[in-house]
Amino acid sequence: MPTDQPGTERPARTLFAALSPGSERNLADTLRDERTGGLLLLAGALAALLWANLAPESYRAVSGTVIGPAALHLDLDVAHWAADGLLAVFFFVVGLELKREIAVGELRHVATAALPAAAAVGGMIAPAGIYLAVNAAMPGGAPQGWAVPTATDIAFAVGVLAIVGRGVPVALRAFLLTLAVVDDLLAIVIIAVGFTDAVAVGLVLGSLACVAAFALALRRGLRSPFLLVPLALAAWALLHASGVHATIAGVLLGFAVPALPGSLTRGAAGDAPSLAEHYEHLWRPVSAGFAVPVFALFAAGVTIETATIGATFAQPVGLGVVLGLVLGKPLGITLATLLASRFTRARLAPGLGWWDVIGVGLLGGIGFTVSLLVGSLAFGTGTTEADEVVVGVLAASLLAALTGGAVLAWRGRVHTSRAGDVAPPDAAERAADPQAPPAVPDTGAPAPGTTEEHREPGASG
Repeated sequence: MPTDQPGTERPARTLFAALSPGSERNLADTLRDERTGGLLLLAGALAALLWANLAPESYRAVSGTVIGPAALHLDLDVAHWAADGLLAVFFFVVGLELKREIAVGELRHVATAALPAAAAVGGMIAPAGIYLAVNAAMPGGAPQGWAVPTATDIAFAVGVLAIVGRGVPVALRAFLLTLAVVDDLLAIVIIAVGFTDAVAVGLVLGSLACVAAFALALRRGLRSPFLLVPLALAAWALLHASGVHATIAGVLLGFAVPALPGSLTRGAAGDAPSLAEHYEHLWRPVSAGFAVPVFALFAAGVTIETATIGATFAQPVGLGVVLGLVLGKPLGITLATLLASRFTRARLAPGLGWWDVIGVGLLGGIGFTVSLLVGSLAFGTGTTEADEVVVGVLAASLLAALTGGAVLAWRGRVHTSRAGDVAPPDAAERAADPQAPPAVPDTGAPAPGTTEEHREPGASG
């Protein structure tokens, strides 16, 4: 491997100056589909609020209806089927995204993954710290809800950015996407570790055996749904009965799908679509169009009364959630990004400014799907604290969307204005000197005598 010569300084790495083909496809998929998913998620939440307030008895009767056999503890009410069953589809898609990013995306490069990963960690530590501080300082605190404000809803956050941030550089979109993916990964770890009391090891091993059989079948080219769906359902049911939250099975199954290019068709070219990409296209509409909206329908249904709204902003649980998401998320994301760029070689991509990072940090405060799930795990359903969590998450997500959207809309106009005011170097040189030779088209290859290692920061490759 080449080493740095004495007396020379290695060029600073830039953040997402150029995306890998796998990340470009992943980013395009997310930006294309998540806006619709975010709108459907919002529709599900609004329908839940209307139903729970206009016909509360009907809402409680439907959400509390028990369905399923008692074997493997599958006699669940509708609300738990939505949280434990339908969200497994959502987490399966999350697992596919994580697998693709790790295999062919930005998470396979330490240099480019370091900054958004640090931002995701900071964006979870700061909200948790604020929540714990509020609940420790106020009487009646409930520290077990510390994880509620730590999660970012990728559907809403990316959807808002896609709507209002049309002029921002693609590097910022990639930053938010990767941050949200790492945030999902950390949330999965929190759910698996922080909300698991007693574990039946034998059932966990049985679930893992089903996941292994699922992975082996895919690698052997056995892709019949009559084989894969029963294996997936068995993995989910066994993990649910073991005491580990069943949505983790969705993540494990997503990780089991091959993500290398060409894995969809044997013998295909290296740049052919992967099996993970195919399954993501196949299952994302199910997740965004059905699973998540139905979950929101049975998770966001709280009867809003004056006392509930007042308690949300006066009691430690609701106040901790609101402050954690609205203040903690942008503070943690921005500070962690600043520290990582200061003490490592990672740098923001050319053209990005700290107001861009602040805008993304504000959008990170949109915590919906996973925040509501964690709230139900921490406080159950129907409790006073659970209602405060729902109202707090909804209020904080609205504030985060409005403030983050406003900042990024402004930044989009700034970037668009700069792009229009600054003429390309070739045009500027020819305007100053009409005799200048014509510009050489940029083919993406390094200039003569320039190696890949000594390209300017931000060059593709």
